[in-house]
Amino acid sequence: MTAIETTAGPGEVTRPNPAGRPYSNQPVPVPALDVVVPVYNEEAGLEPCIERLHAYLSAHFPYRFRITVADNASVDSTFDIATQLAARYREVEAVHLEQKGRGRALRAVWSASDATVLAYMDVDLSTDLTALLPLVAPLLSGHSELAIGSRLARGSRVVRGAKREVISRCYNLILRGTLAAGFTDAQCGFKAIRGDVAKRLLPLVEDTGWFFDTELLVLAERSGLRIHEVPVDWVDDPDSRVDIVATATADLKGVARVARALTSGELPLADIRAELRPARTGETGRALDPDGVPPGLTGQLIRFATVGLVSTLAYVVLYALLRDGIGAQAANLVALLVTTVGNTAANRSLTFGVHGPHRWWRHQFQGLAVFALTLLLTSGALALMGSAGSVHHVVEVVVLVLASLLATALRFTLLRTWVFRAHR
Repeated sequence: MTAIETTAGPGEVTRPNPAGRPYSNQPVPVPALDVVVPVYNEEAGLEPCIERLHAYLSAHFPYRFRITVADNASVDSTFDIATQLAARYREVEAVHLEQKGRGRALRAVWSASDATVLAYMDVDLSTDLTALLPLVAPLLSGHSELAIGSRLARGSRVVRGAKREVISRCYNLILRGTLAAGFTDAQCGFKAIRGDVAKRLLPLVEDTGWFFDTELLVLAERSGLRIHEVPVDWVDDPDSRVDIVATATADLKGVARVARALTSGELPLADIRAELRPARTGETGRALDPDGVPPGLTGQLIRFATVGLVSTLAYVVLYALLRDGIGAQAANLVALLVTTVGNTAANRSLTFGVHGPHRWWRHQFQGLAVFALTLLLTSGALALMGSAGSVHHVVEVVVLVLASLLATALRFTLLRTWVFRAHR
């Protein structure tokens, strides 16, 4: 792309037009917010969308803003309408790209933007605009590095069909299970990022389509950056032309690619963390990684073993008390469940240094998933002893303890690499 600069007046700064197409001779001051609206063949809905967005920002947004219409190789009159809007409103710009792809459009405009905060929203304005200031405010204040609108967060109000609801929840569940994503809604078309953070992360994002959002969020989260979530009021656009099957297939391929990149360690996430997110300190003053996990495998093993010893003793006592009353299998289940909840809470605080209520329930649910593996091992041991005939209670307890120790090794590995994601 070529670049053309306009002439700025005293005290005003302008930026190049990434499209290389002059559409206005008016200089535009550097804005606090640049809202990008990616479009493809939207000649019918573009004008009312931009007029409504411009009117809202003019009335309710207290800082300078810019609206950039990013035309993704439209073959209708979309770009002509965009240039007309740019000529009509000082705060509107129009950019034309020769190739399709929402991610490609966002990368091109965000990379060239000089705004403090960069945002984007879908042209149908499905998300109520009252959420825009809460989305942007934490970034302008320096509290967070990224912000997303979430249709799945508590307090959101969503109107959409059951099919899209199920697909959305399944997709975000896949992200939590495969990439350990902590954010709740990866695909809501309502996001913002600090300009300096975008300059650092965008070169690492490979996707040019719908997976762009997810990849950017995962890389940001793994780099220790803070992602602020805003519950939104969202109404589904019945005229949406997104190919759900093709998009889902591309997204799953993207998940696999990002998972491989994270596993191989080829991404410079530690450098980004050091550059953009200085180490936080916990309540004890120790340096913590992005998820509040203190480094040091040896110390973690010692603390984990101590917690495990106490948990094992508690398990033996509970099992012995319950065994005669409710039977071996039921006693094993109850004893494991109670000690697992306590074990997860103790390891969260003592072993991995995570304090406070943030993600407490998520950690407990993940701990229960690990508990399922422990239950499988110990129940299998009980089943084997049952098939061997009558076994003395002492032998039964010894076998269960050995099975629990084996499960403990697996538990530590999963807690460190999945539940609390220790940084290596």
